[in-house]
Amino acid sequence: MNSVIRVKLSVMMFLEYVVYGAWLPLLGLYIGADYLKFSGLQQAWVFNAFAIASLTGMFFGGQLADRYFAQEKFLAFSHMIGGLAMLALAYQTTFWPFFALMLLHCFFFVPTMSVTNAIAFANIKDSQKDFGFIRVWGTVGWIAASWPFIFIPIDWVKVPSIEQAGGVISWLGKALGTLKTGPEMASALASTFTVAGVASLALAAFCLFLPHTPPSKGSGSTFAPLKAFKLLAVPSISILFFVTLIDALVHYTYFFWSSRFLTSIGLPQNWIAPAMSIGQVAEIATMASLGLVLKRLGWRTTMILGILGHVVRFGIYTIGTRDTLWLVILSNVVHGAAYAFFFATVYIYVDENFPKDIRTSAQSLFNMLILGFGPLLSNFLSGWMEAFFSRSTLVDGKESVEILYHQVFLVPLGLGILAVAILAIFFHPKGKDPVPEETPVFVN
Repeated sequence: MNSVIRVKLSVMMFLEYVVYGAWLPLLGLYIGADYLKFSGLQQAWVFNAFAIASLTGMFFGGQLADRYFAQEKFLAFSHMIGGLAMLALAYQTTFWPFFALMLLHCFFFVPTMSVTNAIAFANIKDSQKDFGFIRVWGTVGWIAASWPFIFIPIDWVKVPSIEQAGGVISWLGKALGTLKTGPEMASALASTFTVAGVASLALAAFCLFLPHTPPSKGSGSTFAPLKAFKLLAVPSISILFFVTLIDALVHYTYFFWSSRFLTSIGLPQNWIAPAMSIGQVAEIATMASLGLVLKRLGWRTTMILGILGHVVRFGIYTIGTRDTLWLVILSNVVHGAAYAFFFATVYIYVDENFPKDIRTSAQSLFNMLILGFGPLLSNFLSGWMEAFFSRSTLVDGKESVEILYHQVFLVPLGLGILAVAILAIFFHPKGKDPVPEETPVFVN
């Protein structure tokens, strides 16, 4: 594989996931009761802007990129519009403008997640061997977006000098524990959208340097998404489709709850994003080994290992307390396996089992689950769980609501076990699956 192309594709993935990783981990904290004070239903709709866009993204992005526009040009235009919307989000504090801009950003951003995969697959020779090494730079981008937010929320005005603190180590400890509050902290959290917007516009400009990836104008059926849907008639693909929905639901339960759960058991707010990014650090090694694991273990075992990552994490969450905060944080290590061994493997499986002229739409078909129906169901389920697993008490004459997190996390734990069972019993992919319309599909 050409090293220059590898570098370009890696930079593309890096910037793509800086955009996503900058705002998602802290969104629940920012729009919740402490800052913007959106209601539970409003919070669900903000989170579901991404899911709604995923449902339309297959038809918008998949069809246009598969049939009419060079994929790098489609990527540039989408990131330009999405980046401007994200910059505007940093200045919104009321629900309807916030939701509208989030929906606009997501409408243009979500299709780019399929398009970046399609551009990568179109320009590499061996997807099982090369894709993991390119996609891992998306993980690095997510980490790079998370760690600066350790320092952004610090109230530097109140931090003593090094001399007053009694040395550098003591000063650093006091600095990390001196956080902004109220409007100042809200402003610090809003800067996540500024970072995401700048990264999005940077990627729009970088698309000028990406390899030209033209659409498949002259081949296949007229409407690529419809052809992709027809492949659900293949048994292995239909089972994988259902399991992907369950796993996506479990996956996004983590993003809905983790920031507030970690705060409830004693983690300072400026350490939430870095703590959650531990999973992305582990993902680097996992993605790098993905090709070897796939060749040694095969599709089914690799995917089962991925889902078991969620099972392990939520199992630890169900017993997490202030005394075991370190273990809860450490459990995020399994995120690498949970993402790479399942979701990244699904993307590779799709690339190798779907006809060339509809691969962007096929990626979008599964992204519709991973980023659409899965999160949509997950967010509404989490909203219901917040009401069902809450307990009201009176503290000094005021009502206090306590969320029973240990019961909440039993739900995704059980769903993860169910997904493993279905995959183990029913998913038996063949070396070459028959597909509708006698379209040849080759699997390594």
